[in-house]
Formats: sequence, structure tokens, C-alpha cells
Amino acid sequence: MIKIKHALLIAIFSFGFCPLLKAQKTIVQYLSGTDKDHTVNWEFMCTKGRNSGNWTTIPVPSNWEMQGFGSYSYYNDVKDPEQGFYKYKFKVPAAYKDKKVIIVFNASMTDTEVKINGLSAGDVHQGGFYEFKYDISDLIKFNTENLLEVTVSRHSTNASINKAERHADFWMFGGIFRPVYLEIVPITHIERVAIDAKASGDFNVTVFANKTNDKQKIEAQIETLTGTIVGKPFTLPASDSLVLSQHADQIKTWNPEQPNLYNAIISIKENGKTVHTIKQRFGFRTTELRLNDGFYVNGAKVIFKGVNRHSEWPESGRTLSRDIHLMDIGLIKEMNMNAVRMCHYPPDKEFLDLCDSLGLFVLDELTGWQAFYDTIVGRKLVKELVVRDVNHPSIVIWDNGNEGGFNRALDNEYQLYDPQKRWVIHPWERFNGTNTKHYPDFKYLLKEAATGKEVFFPTEFMHGLFDGGHGAALEDFWGEMMKNRLAAGGFLWSFHDEGVVRADKNNAIDVDGNHAPDGIVGPHREKEGSFFAIKETWSPIQITTKTLPENFNGKLPIENHYIYTNLNKCSFDWKLVKFPVAGGTASTLAKGLAQPLNLAPNEKGTLTINMPTQAGADALYVTAYDFNNKEVFTWSWAIHSPQQMAVVVSKAAVPTTLKDDSDLLIVSSNGVAYNFDKKTGFLTKVVSGQTAISLTEGPALAGVSLTLVGFKNHEDGEAYIVEPIYADSNHFTIKWTFRKGQFPQLDYQYFIDKESNYRGITFNYPEEKINGAEWLGRGPYHVWKNRLQGQQLGVWQKKYNNTITGESWEYPEFKGWHSELYWFTLQNKESNFTVYAKTNGIYLQLLKPQKPLAAPNNNINPPFPGNTIGFFDAISPIGTKFQDPKLMGPQSQKNEAMKQPFTGTLLFDF
Repeated sequence: MIKIKHALLIAIFSFGFCPLLKAQKTIVQYLSGTDKDHTVNWEFMCTKGRNSGNWTTIPVPSNWEMQGFGSYSYYNDVKDPEQGFYKYKFKVPAAYKDKKVIIVFNASMTDTEVKINGLSAGDVHQGGFYEFKYDISDLIKFNTENLLEVTVSRHSTNASINKAERHADFWMFGGIFRPVYLEIVPITHIERVAIDAKASGDFNVTVFANKTNDKQKIEAQIETLTGTIVGKPFTLPASDSLVLSQHADQIKTWNPEQPNLYNAIISIKENGKTVHTIKQRFGFRTTELRLNDGFYVNGAKVIFKGVNRHSEWPESGRTLSRDIHLMDIGLIKEMNMNAVRMCHYPPDKEFLDLCDSLGLFVLDELTGWQAFYDTIVGRKLVKELVVRDVNHPSIVIWDNGNEGGFNRALDNEYQLYDPQKRWVIHPWERFNGTNTKHYPDFKYLLKEAATGKEVFFPTEFMHGLFDGGHGAALEDFWGEMMKNRLAAGGFLWSFHDEGVVRADKNNAIDVDGNHAPDGIVGPHREKEGSFFAIKETWSPIQITTKTLPENFNGKLPIENHYIYTNLNKCSFDWKLVKFPVAGGTASTLAKGLAQPLNLAPNEKGTLTINMPTQAGADALYVTAYDFNNKEVFTWSWAIHSPQQMAVVVSKAAVPTTLKDDSDLLIVSSNGVAYNFDKKTGFLTKVVSGQTAISLTEGPALAGVSLTLVGFKNHEDGEAYIVEPIYADSNHFTIKWTFRKGQFPQLDYQYFIDKESNYRGITFNYPEEKINGAEWLGRGPYHVWKNRLQGQQLGVWQKKYNNTITGESWEYPEFKGWHSELYWFTLQNKESNFTVYAKTNGIYLQLLKPQKPLAAPNNNINPPFPGNTIGFFDAISPIGTKFQDPKLMGPQSQKNEAMKQPFTGTLLFDF
């Protein structure tokens, strides 16, 4: 953390002008730092809780809980919370004596009283997430020290604010958590502007000015961000409120795929001289909700691929930084999302600036989790919200609260300050032509498609508690939603696990049990498996084939799911890869570029790859790149199946029997001894040289109790056969074959004639002896039946961990199922061994994921075999916090009764 000692100088030079030379611009003098990494120490005393009762210092901006003061609280704030007293001394240069000096607080939680030199700056501000300011021109002394005193109360004296902000499903913080600075302007100045710039090029700006006279005029000039003039300046005689209008030709519109921006230079002029000027960035774009149709931006129907994002970081609470905002937006866009909903309060201004420039649709929200502000204070806060955020082209909708936190008397307040007249919604409710139902199940989607009349976009769905929701069942949900002509997409809950570092818990990250670990990424933005499932499902470029045809000719079916972008702005490359046997390295046999493709949004076509014959190649990879040359997604397809992969054995010896009595059979093959229990039919131990390998208790049929009724073992030429016989052998048969110069082969067959959670065979291996695993298959994350998307074919390596998704964050998780297995090597403390799958469609089981300690139910703890190593042809789905998997669509159902037996083959290399 950087402590800023000379805030005035830093502010002046960061704006690129000297106050004495160009005083017609607004001067900004920071009293605090600018973000969590650049702070200024103020004097501070906390009244209760940790480190209370004594004057000390605190970095500003910050939440005091994260600096060792007061108390932590999630959901329900403490009944008798603390206050924080702040003091800071500052000087204002004498050169500004004839200026107006305004102190600005970007946000402070929750009630904030401000004094300058012992005198009140104005009414106590109430509301913890909003920008407020005071004119302190008459309270300060120039060129001498001034004393700023701020009293911040974590609780408000307004009961409705406490209900809306302090009883909610997020962390409760206190303090001055966003920057504080002075704005120094001429007496006659522009207070603010509100821009309405349409996609047609029509431009209107409402200008609010202070103390103008009839000799003055107000002028506007549109420029590109690089300073190129757009059209001529346009003016009107000055007044305290007016609208300047102009039509701009040949403009580039703003949308999240091409976020084109402009500057409006607004000036008060008198006798040819500039009295005051400001620069406001904006974008040309038009938003509209067409009833019984959809949501449109610039005339194009929008499908929101969005997520809910809290403003929070583990070490600093709600005090963030540009780097964090860039990281979050980068991750959101990496998942092929185009939208973000602010939950459940307005974010930092800088986050919105970056959404404007990098391209995201934004739903901006008035706080009110499940309760609302009273009308008097609510009107003030709506004004503060809209006045601050009105000029951001990224903001396309206002949320008037959340989940019942709707003061309907405020619905029409937004348009008082918003000349764009953005649509106002009630997230969770059928309102104003929209249905934003939270957490619908699959049947609800079917019903809504058949009978719905409102534009449908759930502002929260696929709840991501622990490892559930998000990418799980999203493919089914999204496919069904897109059949609905009224669909406008939706917003996943939520972006990241809201964890805070607790100084009172040895700096452990606390997610408050099952309240806050709902993210696609962890507290420090660690990626979960759903990240990649979403990335594939929501890719704006869809290559729709799941497998390559036998005589693949280089042509792939492709769809353009962009809203605005032709695929001729994108590019594609490909490569052919040869996979290794265990211990080897994959190699690229050929690579190149696909033919350019001219495909408009919502059209289907064919991507052509001019590549050599695929002889020797095991897989094809195709990567799509967007107009900024960033990866959209990489698809991978197998060319050769697991049974086509050649396996070489280094040792060659005729199998022999070392022991054969009523209890135990030991077979020696190629220098390795295999121990079988004749009472169970299971392998009990493998000995390679002098090393015993503890692979035991298998193969067992997962979830089925087996009764051994016979045990056959005999020579067959140069082979040795071991066949345990189980009761009802129609359901489960196995045969071990040991041959000279070949790996031991396990052939097995099972038939499950009823619905099941999973199907496969298992072995035991001691978890405490496992170091890691390397495998060829899809990875690197584990999968569920309804979350197979996003994983790539390749050779993967990961160390053992006991990560519980959402309660610890060492990803990828070691435990779980992994799809499309070719081979895997279990790295262990005894002797590494490898198993080759010679059957298509095998899921590798690596132990059993541990149930989250705070799991509220088993929706996100699906049925799973024991803590085993297994090979499965069918696995279980996962649900959400609120829904059993069976409610989430076709891929989320249990596995149907088999119509024919499954036959598998494994080779073992010890």
C-alpha cells in the first residue's frame, strides 16, 4: 500500500495542468488517497470493538474493519455498531481565494457528518454507497491549515436505510471507503451535465451551470478521444439550466463489442474567453425495451450474457483499485459475457468508466436488498445515483432495488435526472414489461416460453453456491431460453466468492458459511470449473459439432452469436496434435489458418480448414479470435479413440503362478506380482520389484454389493486368465488376462437395469499416499454430468489437494470425475502406475470430493462413489443452492436404466 503525502501535487499533475495557468478547468485536490493501494493516513478513533477508544491513524480510503477496528458482520449488522471519528488537516493555496471550493465524498458508510474548522459543512449525509458533496468555500482558510472532522456512523438514524443497506446478503462495513477530494471551480461554473446521444447521431446535453450572466454563452464541441473535431461547436445563451442539441454525422456507435467513445467539451464563454470548461466522455447509442418483444440497443435485439458482481476484495473490503476493476472486467469478458449487474449498490465510478471503454452492458442498482428506502431519503439517493452515473453508455437499465426492496414511489424519479429515459426494472419481479424471475427451474422456462408476455431475463439464476450452479445445466437452460422469442438472456449469481481476510481468525478468509461462496471465481479471482463451461456455452462463435465425422473434410458447421459483429472481423487457427503414451509429450504435426469467413450476426455457415491428411494425428484444435485478437474459445476433437492408441511394453516374460491356494492367488507377469483374494475376487496388492503398491478392493461395481460365487484361474497358451464369478453374472463380469510382452488387461461388463446416479468400476488406493496425477483426456477441471463443457483434450498434470470448492481455493480441484480418459498415471509415495483406457467415453474418478462443511443441503453434494479410483461410463449431475439437479433439465437427470451392457477394457502398467 502506497501512502500519499502530497495529495495536492499528485492531483494537479495527474490532470495535466497547472492551476495558476489554466484555472478555467476544474482543479481536483485529493485529501485522501485514490484507491486501496494509494492511501493517505488520517487521524482516527473507533468507538467500539477492536482497537477502540484511542486516537491513532487509519489509511483513507478504507473500511475500518479491514484495518483492525470495530467488528465484522455479514447479513445482519451488529445491534449497537460503532462510530468512527476522523481528522485531517489540509491547506488550500491562496491562489484559489476567488474560487468555489467543494468537498466530495465518493462514498462513506453510513451516516456521515462533516465539519470544517469546527463548523458544519451541511446536513448529515445518509446512505452508504452514494457520492455526496458540500460547498465549503466560506468555511476554509486559504494558505493555512484547515481541520476536516468527519463522524461516520456504521448505522443510520434512518430506519429504512438500515433495512435497505444493513440487513442484506453481503458483508456490512463502515468507514470512508472511497476517495475524498476538493473540487475547485470558478464562481461561475458548470455543475454537471446529462448527455443523451442517440445511435442516429442526435446529441443532446443538459447543462446545469452556476451564476451565469447574460453576457455569457455555453458552448459544446464533440471530439473523438484522440482530439479530432466532430462537427462544429454549438452554443446557446448561458442560463443555469439548458439543453444544447446537435446532429453528428458518420459517428461510430457504442456497443459492448465495439465500445466507441467520444468526448463532449462543454464551456462557459464570455467575450471570447473561457470561464469554465469540462470534458465529459460519452457514447452514441440508443436503448429501448419493446413490449412483448425484447430489449434493443442501437436497433439490435440484445441477449444479456451477464453476471452479478459485488464490489469487494478480501484484504480491503469495498475499497478497490483500477487493477481489480480491470481484472474483474477482463475475467467477465474472458467468459464471453457481455453484461454485468451491480449487486446490490452502485460501484466505483472507475469500474463504470472501464465498462464504457472495454465494453459491457451494465445494470446499475439502487440499494435495497429485500427492503427499501423511505420515499424522502430514497428520492435523494436516486438523484445521487443517476446524477453521478447518467453519462455512462454502458449503463442500459436502472434497477430500483432488489427482491422486494422496491419503493414504487421512486420508479418515476430516475427519468427526472436521466434524459435518456433508461428502462427501470424491479429485479425478481414481473414489472414494467419485464419478467426478471430469480432462480427459475427448467419447467418454469418451458412455461414462460409457452405463456409469457413480458421480456424475460432473470437477473439472478443458476445460483453458484460452492461447486453447483453456474456452468452446471447452463447448456440446457440456455438452449431452452433461446427458444423463447421474448428472451433477453440473464445474469448468473454470482461473479466471485465474497471472502474477507479476518484478522481475528488468524487471517483466514471468511465466506460466512454458505452465504457468500457463490462465485464463478474465488475471493482472489481463482477460476472454478464453471468458468470454462460458461466460456464455451456463451461463446459468441459456436462450432456446433461434438465429434468429427469419420471422413472429416475440413469443414465445420459454425454459428455467429454476436449481436453486432460479422465474423469477417474474427480469425481462426488450427493445429493437428499427436498425443503421447504416459510420460511423453504431445507434439504438433501441422498448423495453419482457417479460410476467412463472412458471416453476419445470427447466421449459420461453414468454417473451412485447409489441412493435410490427418494420418498420425490424434486430435484437432481450432481457436477463434475476436476483433481484438483475443481468444474466444478453443475447441478440441479426438481423431483417434483410446483403443486406437498404441501401447508399448518394455518387459516380456511368460506369466506364471507364484501362489495358488484356497485364499490367495498370486500371478507374476512381466516382473510384477498381482495378488487376488479368492473370497472376494478383488485385487489386494501389486508388487513391482521390492515395492508393494496398495491398489486394492477392485474391480468393484460402484454402488453395488457383490457376492462371489466362483473363482476361475487357468493358463491359456502363453496367457494366464483370472475370472472371478459373481452372483447374477448377467450384471457384472470381469476377466483379467496376463500375456507375455503385454500389459495386464482387464475386460469388464456390467448391466444396470434401473435408474442410477453413476455407473462404473472402482479400486481403493490410500489417499494419504497420493502425490498427484497426470492424464490424457479432457481437463484440467473435474466435471459433472451436466457440466462437461469447457474442458480440452490434452495431457494434464495436477498435484494432490483436498480443495473444497468455495471453502478453499487451490484450483483445479484434484478430486472428482474427469472426462474422455485415454490414460492416467497415479503419482504416489510407493511407485507410480498407469492405467490405459481402451474404451471410448470413460470418466476417471480421482477420489471423492468432500462435502462442504457449510452445505445447506445435498443439491450441491451429489451422490458419489466411495473415496476410490474409478472408471465410469455414467456420472451424476449437480444442482444449485435452491434446486435439486432433477429440476434443472435433461442433462441433470439421473442415468436411465441401461438398454444394453457396457463393455470396457483397461490396461495396467506397474
